[in-house]
Amino acid sequence: MAHLHNGLDEETLFIVSQTFKALGDPTRIRILHLLCSGEHSVNEIAETLNLTQSSVSHQLRFLKNLRLVKFRRSGTTLFYSEDDGHVMALLRQAIDHAAHH
Repeated sequence: MAHLHNGLDEETLFIVSQTFKALGDPTRIRILHLLCSGEHSVNEIAETLNLTQSSVSHQLRFLKNLRLVKFRRSGTTLFYSEDDGHVMALLRQAIDHAAHH
């Protein structure tokens, strides 16, 4: 693996940049914030956040590819939950930071 002069390898840089990309979208922030409170189905997320199911599904796919959310299937329903405590802590810190301004 190619190391850069500052000690961060390409894979680490990619993961960090993708994490911030994930947190750089207001809809994804809203979804992740909702999942902080527990597991929700796609329908529940869409209804709670007043979003279309297709928009929610698209964002959840993006977040799942980054391993920030996971799901379990119950019948035909998918229930999503957060899957990365570090990123969720980062999100909560950013929200707390914004709330103090």
